[in-house]
Amino acid sequence: MWPILLTTVRTYAPYVTFPVAFVVGVVGYHLEWFVRGTSKPREEEKSIVELREERKLQEQAGIDSTQVLSLKDKLEFTPKAALNRNRAEKS
Repeated sequence: MWPILLTTVRTYAPYVTFPVAFVVGVVGYHLEWFVRGTSKPREEEKSIVELREERKLQEQAGIDSTQVLSLKDKLEFTPKAALNRNRAEKS
């Protein structure tokens, strides 16, 4: 009796496994939906780039953009190892 039953189960396993897996999946999906509840609509989130641009604009709002350092003043703050190698020393 057992060998006949095992042969039958082995033969029809693909036909039994899919419906059982389908039912388990559907039950799990609905159970998870029930536990979580209804989803609340999320506000549209801004991307990292948009947040950075807004922050930069707010930082620039209080600064007068016409008052900038001259190029010669900027060179004084650069590392000497990079830009002053081939330059004659200042007297």
